[in-house]
Amino acid sequence: MISNQVLQSTILGLKEITGVDMAVIDVDGNILAATSEDGAFTGLLPPLEEFIRSETTEISGKNVLLFKVYDEQVLMFMVAAKGSGSETRTVGRIAAFQIGNLLVAYKERFDKENFIKNLLLDNLLLVDIYNRSQKLRIPMDDRRVVIIAENPVNMRTNLTESIRALLANRKNDFVTAVDENSIIVVFEVGREEGYEAVAGIAEKIYQVLAKEKDETLHVAYGTIVGELREVSRSYKEAKMALDVGRIFYGEEKIFAYSELGIGRLIYQLPIPLCKMFIQEIFEGRSPDDFDEETITTINRFFENSLNVSETSRQLFIHRNTLVYRLDKLEKLTGLDIRVFEDAITFKIALMVVKYMKYMEEQ
Repeated sequence: MISNQVLQSTILGLKEITGVDMAVIDVDGNILAATSEDGAFTGLLPPLEEFIRSETTEISGKNVLLFKVYDEQVLMFMVAAKGSGSETRTVGRIAAFQIGNLLVAYKERFDKENFIKNLLLDNLLLVDIYNRSQKLRIPMDDRRVVIIAENPVNMRTNLTESIRALLANRKNDFVTAVDENSIIVVFEVGREEGYEAVAGIAEKIYQVLAKEKDETLHVAYGTIVGELREVSRSYKEAKMALDVGRIFYGEEKIFAYSELGIGRLIYQLPIPLCKMFIQEIFEGRSPDDFDEETITTINRFFENSLNVSETSRQLFIHRNTLVYRLDKLEKLTGLDIRVFEDAITFKIALMVVKYMKYMEEQ
């Protein structure tokens, strides 16, 4: 349904062009929008009940003309135009025609959005996807990818409308939501485009979020699919990318499903198996038990690809001090992270602990 704000904007625009005062009235006689104070039409309108029941599409009142607006033969609104001459009649007809077109456009948008939601949630049979896409004129074989942007409910602005404005010139993209916490973009990828284009639009969407100066917000996207029926898979991938990214790569702002690495594998492990693995590696201990100095040393050592000299330089400590810390860690865990195999085991264990903590919080 068209909002009162849209109706108000429409008739205000027409008044600026024509100078004619107008109002939009619902079938219960309520004035939904007006270019002047509501009282300007009080006492001028003809009996609405008779007009609604009649087959007449136009009627005159006291210095006012009234026009019906239908949606598929169902009366939705009436447009009142102040005046009685032929120019006022023309303006009123144009206003009614414009609002009628808006009804069609908004209904089509609602139908498309409803279809896309059901498509994302796997609520449609293949035959339904084909039939409804044909009816709504949505191509079946365009290349698409799903992008998800976080949308906290306490946002001061309507991010959905902001993202729609960003993509206003792209007719084959869809912006919707299946819950209050995220905004979903089904983005059409050109035949000559690839993930570089997807990353570019994801960055632009993030910039819309960044205007709120909330550093906790993220954007994620799935893989490019070649058929409409596969859009739900890209959506699931984007959802996973958002979760995995928050757990393991929170310092980044945009997550791509194809770049999640080992984090994607860990995310799919059952919690009992994770607990068993941590028990075997740390023998009842947890990385949370390590002091801050040890944690900092481990992280910096991994960041520098197990390079002792570079790590000691960045930590502003003597090489022997770093070796002492690593020896101490080996005694605690039985893992020498200077050895590649042990380093991999330790790194995975740290990621598993992160995953377990995240799942407990959820």
